Amino acid sequence: MVGVFEVGAVPFNPDGWGPPESIAATPATTTIPLHVPFAPFSRSDKLGRIADFTRNFSSSTANPSNRPSSGKPGAANASDAPFDFSLDVDAFALGNDDDSSFRLVDAKPPPRPKFGPKWRFNQHRPQLPQRRDEEVEAKKREAEKERARRDRLYNLNRSNQNQQRREAAIFKSSVDIQPEWNMLEQIPFSTFSKVSFTVPEPEDLLLCGALEYYDRSFDRITPKNERRLERFKNRNFFKVTTTDDPVIRRLANEDKATVFATDTILATLMCATRSVYSWDIVVQRVGNKLFFDKRDGSQLDLLSVHETSQEPLPEAKDDINSAYSLSVEAAYINQNFSQQVLVRDGNKVTFDEPNPFANEGDEVASVAYRYRRWKLDDNMHLVARCEVQSVVEVNKQKSFVTLNALNEFDPKYSGVDWRQKLETQRGAVLATELKNNANKLAKWTAQALLASADLMKLGYVSRVHPRDHFNHVILAVVGYKPRDFAAQINLNTSNMWGIVKSIVDLCMKLNEGKYVLVKDPSKPQVRIYEVPADAFENDYVEEPLPEEEQVQPPTEDAETGEANGTTNDVEDKEIEAQT
Repeated sequence: MVGVFEVGAVPFNPDGWGPPESIAATPATTTIPLHVPFAPFSRSDKLGRIADFTRNFSSSTANPSNRPSSGKPGAANASDAPFDFSLDVDAFALGNDDDSSFRLVDAKPPPRPKFGPKWRFNQHRPQLPQRRDEEVEAKKREAEKERARRDRLYNLNRSNQNQQRREAAIFKSSVDIQPEWNMLEQIPFSTFSKVSFTVPEPEDLLLCGALEYYDRSFDRITPKNERRLERFKNRNFFKVTTTDDPVIRRLANEDKATVFATDTILATLMCATRSVYSWDIVVQRVGNKLFFDKRDGSQLDLLSVHETSQEPLPEAKDDINSAYSLSVEAAYINQNFSQQVLVRDGNKVTFDEPNPFANEGDEVASVAYRYRRWKLDDNMHLVARCEVQSVVEVNKQKSFVTLNALNEFDPKYSGVDWRQKLETQRGAVLATELKNNANKLAKWTAQALLASADLMKLGYVSRVHPRDHFNHVILAVVGYKPRDFAAQINLNTSNMWGIVKSIVDLCMKLNEGKYVLVKDPSKPQVRIYEVPADAFENDYVEEPLPEEEQVQPPTEDAETGEANGTTNDVEDKEIEAQT
């Protein structure tokens, strides 16, 4: 039975709260301990149990750890009472300053318990994906790093578009500007983007040469069954300028037109706004006629590589990946590719006249020249020599085909490996080429449109090894319709003819004489210089293309240089014969 709790006698204080001030006022019968002051507890003290109604008296003495203690010596505990009072007498010492024991409240959140189901769930949840598939997580991290790296490069290129990317000082003018030359006009490319002109359908004046049929088996080539690029050292390729063309001279004498050019020169003018490298075109005003020519050994005979790329090419001319070496290599690849993809069974399509540049008995490349005339206005017509390389029979009708080859020299410059991406991501490969070679692809498309070709074939040719620039393989051949491809690369035919018409109108206002159009090597603009009549006559001495500096294979591969040399030799012979 639990004992009765006796409160005892509590003195009454008529003057206020608390016990009376005088000890004498306290009745003698009180049970409150004497000489114990009533003072507030310290804020740092923790109170123990005041009353334990469940205490076992027998166990309290045997196990003193069950009894709360203040942990300080001198603590007064009432162990002989039925209730457990823990009282720290030191806390009631007289004279304690209340402010000295004041402390700020700790506002830190309580530590999370390291036990319970919630903690176990939080600890194990991040480990679940790695336990499930660690490789997937690793690939995700690598992809995230790569994405961040591309973003950094993209932002860097945008902020330093004309500074970090291939400094303009690297580019040199395609022709040495002489001090006696007089600059007449300076035309920025921004004016070219605004012009527009529509021409009617052209008419064919003459077709020369012979064409071989295209071999459709090349359409089935893939990187897994690649074909080695062959060399055609016995076939002659001709790059004859406008005034050295006997057919154009004959048409000029017959007053068939006022303006004369070749498809290469017209395509250069039409796609001028996409060019980065410097180029030049010679303009001759003879009477009321205008002739657009190229210099002997001009850059127009070569093919630019990575012209519009963000990655700079090596500056050393003898480096196999320099701009000059790659241009020679690309021209060599393009010539051999255009002859390899043909059915070489002797069956040819011949036209009105034979090849006007070939000597009797020479083996010439498969090419046909279409001399076409466009009407620029009532009193002005333009005649241009256009080229097609092959023919294909579709629905019992012969269709003209142009053949060109893109070349891969080192995947680290383009960032796309053709052997891995061509079969599964051909669109991505073409998009990369459109970014790195925008001017070259636009010029090929313009030439196909000028020749009214029904189909243009693009070959993907790569080096056998990135450091071997003599041996190549064909990885794929893709066909496009020129008009559809022009729309895909945003090539506007009205703007193309607008550029030609504006330049022709400007040159027709000039006096008789010789002029040169030069694309500025560092600025997007074209300059027109008046030059002496004998300028560029000995250009093969002043600005030659030395054979020792051309890309030529050693010993057994010497046919590459021989093929290129044959072209120049035949051109020189033809020019000498005409002059």
